[in-house]
Amino acid sequence: MQIPKVLLVNDDQPSLYALETLLLDAADQHLYEVITAGSGKEALRQVLLHEFAVILLDVSMPGMDGFETAEAIHSHPRSAGTPIIFITAHYADELNRLKAYQHGAADYLFTPVIPQILQAKVGVFVEMAKKNMQLRVKTEELARLNQDLRVQRLQDLERINAELELEVKERKQAEQRAHDLSTRDALTNLLNRRALIQQLEHAVATSDRGGVGFALLFLDLDKFKPINDTYGHEAGDELLRQVAARLTAAVRVADIVARLGGDEFVVLIEGKSASANAARVARKIEMACALPFEIGAHRLKTAASIGIALYPEDGANAQALMKNADTAMYHAKQNSATPIQFFHEELNVRERERERWTLELRKALATGQLELRYEPQVDLSTGQVIAAEALLYWRHPVHGVLEAAHFLPLVQERALLDRVDAWVIAQCCSQAALWQGLTGGALRVPPLCIWLNLATPQLHAELLQVLLPAMRKHGLAPGSIGIELSEKLLLGASEPLAQLLTQMQSTGVRLALDDFGSARSSLAACKRWQLNALKIDRGFVHGIGNDEGGTDIVAAVIHLARALSMRVIALGVETRQQLETLQELGCHTCQGPLFYAPLPAAGLLEQTSGDFNVNTPTLLSNEE
Repeated sequence: MQIPKVLLVNDDQPSLYALETLLLDAADQHLYEVITAGSGKEALRQVLLHEFAVILLDVSMPGMDGFETAEAIHSHPRSAGTPIIFITAHYADELNRLKAYQHGAADYLFTPVIPQILQAKVGVFVEMAKKNMQLRVKTEELARLNQDLRVQRLQDLERINAELELEVKERKQAEQRAHDLSTRDALTNLLNRRALIQQLEHAVATSDRGGVGFALLFLDLDKFKPINDTYGHEAGDELLRQVAARLTAAVRVADIVARLGGDEFVVLIEGKSASANAARVARKIEMACALPFEIGAHRLKTAASIGIALYPEDGANAQALMKNADTAMYHAKQNSATPIQFFHEELNVRERERERWTLELRKALATGQLELRYEPQVDLSTGQVIAAEALLYWRHPVHGVLEAAHFLPLVQERALLDRVDAWVIAQCCSQAALWQGLTGGALRVPPLCIWLNLATPQLHAELLQVLLPAMRKHGLAPGSIGIELSEKLLLGASEPLAQLLTQMQSTGVRLALDDFGSARSSLAACKRWQLNALKIDRGFVHGIGNDEGGTDIVAAVIHLARALSMRVIALGVETRQQLETLQELGCHTCQGPLFYAPLPAAGLLEQTSGDFNVNTPTLLSNEE
C-alpha cells in the first residue's frame, strides 16, 4: 500500500530545508513521503500529480501568495478537501489568520515552528490519510467480493469521513473560541491587556523604523464604584459595554481601543498627526462619556478622566508609556476642572491656554467684542483708493485691542473658526453694500473691493454656502468681495479645490495669494489656480534698497506676476523710497503706513474720498 504524502511549499530555500528536516525522521521510517515545492505554481503541479495528506503552505510568496495558492488547490475537485496548514512569520497577525481560515485552512502556525507541534499536527492528518487509504483498499476488496457489501462499505466510509470532517470543524471552532478568549475582553469585546501590549510593542517598533510617533490615551471612569454598588454589577457591566461602544464611535476605524480591566480603557492613536490629534480625540471621548447612559429604568451619569502620553517623548517602551499615561490620568482625576492631562505639564499649559482662548473668543463673538478695520489700497496710476483689506480685531476686556494674528492661531475648534468667518463675511458684505450705495454704484467702476482673510485653516465647500447668499442678499456687484488665500489655504486635493476656486471666480469673487514669499508660495500656484492678484510680503517690500538684492527680488516677482496677468499689491509700504521703486517696477497697488493705518468703516470714505498725488510726499502721509 502506498504511504501518505506531505507537500512543503516555501519560496525561501533555508526555510524549506528547515521544515523538511523536522519531518525527516518520520519520512525515514516510511510513515509518509515528503515532497517540496519552491513556489505556488510548482505546488499546483505537484497537486495535479499526487494526492497529499496535508500541505504546509507559506503565506508570503512572490507572484502567487499562499492564499491564492490555497484557493487554486481547493478549486480542483481532486484536491478540494486536502487539509492546508498555513505558516507565517508575522506573529499575532489576526487579519491574515482570519483570512487563512476563510480560505479553508485546517490550521495556522507561526515561525519559528515548535518541532513537536508541527510533527503532531502533520501526524494527525497523515493518520487520517492512512485511514482513508485503508478504507479505500478495503472497500475495493469488498467490492470485488460482494456488490451489496460494497454499497454498505461506501456508506460506512461516508459516515466515517463525515465524522472526521465534523471533528476537524469542531476543532477549528474551538481554536477560534480559544483565540478570542485570549485576545478579547469577554464583556466589551474590545482588545484585552495582553493584546494591547502586543499592539503597543508593534507600534513602538513601527515608530522606531519610520520616525513617526503615536499617542496613548489612558481613561478611567469617575464614580464607577458607587454606581456598581448602588445599582448592581449587571448595571455596571452594561455601563462598561455602553462606554466601550461610545469610545469605538469617537475614534477612527484605524485606532485601537482596549479595556484593561475594571473601568480602565486605553486608546492607541497612530499616524502622522497622532500627537497633534490626541487632545482633540480626548475631548471627543470626554464629551461622549459626559452624556447620560440609559441603563434599564435608570439614567446614569459618569465622566472620564483621561491621561495622554506621547511616544517617544514620554517613554522608551510600551511599559513606560503605559505607566506615564496612567500617571497623567491620575493627575486628571485629582483635578476635576481639567479632566484631560498630558504627561508633560508644558503640553497641559498649552492646551489650557488654547481652551481659554477658545472659550473667550466664543464669548467675544456672542457679545460683540469683535470688530473690523479697513486698510485702504491705493492705485499707483490714479491715486484712487480702489480697495480695502478687512482686518479682524478683538476689543479684549483684559488685554485691550488684539489683532487677529495674536489669537486666531490659538483656536483650533473648526466650528468656532467657521462662525468667525461667517461673521466677517456678513460684516464685509453689509459694508460693501453701504459703500456701493454711498458712492452711487456706477461712480466707482469697478466697485471698491473689500478683501477679507479667512480664519479657517482650510478651504471647504461650506464657505460658499455662507459667502454667496450674503453677496446676493446685499446685491453686490461682481468684484466687490475678494478672498485672500494663504499658501496653507491652497493645500488640498486638486480637483475639489479647483472646482471651489472656479465657482468663486464665476460668481464675481476675486482671489489673491496673500503674503507671497513668506512661506513656500510659488507663481506656479498662481498660474495653476488662475488667481486675480498677488500680494508681495511686507518683508520683501522692506528689503527694497538693501545690499542683499531686495529690489531685484521684488522686480522679478512683479515682472512674473504681470506676465500671468495678475494685479500686484505691495504690503507694508512705509517709505517714499519704497513707493518710488514700486512705481518704477510697475506695481499696481500699495497699502501700508505711508498711506493709511487700518481705519474703522465709518471714517474710511471721509478720509479716502480724494485722489492721491503719488508724486507729492506730503499728500501720502496719514496725519491722524
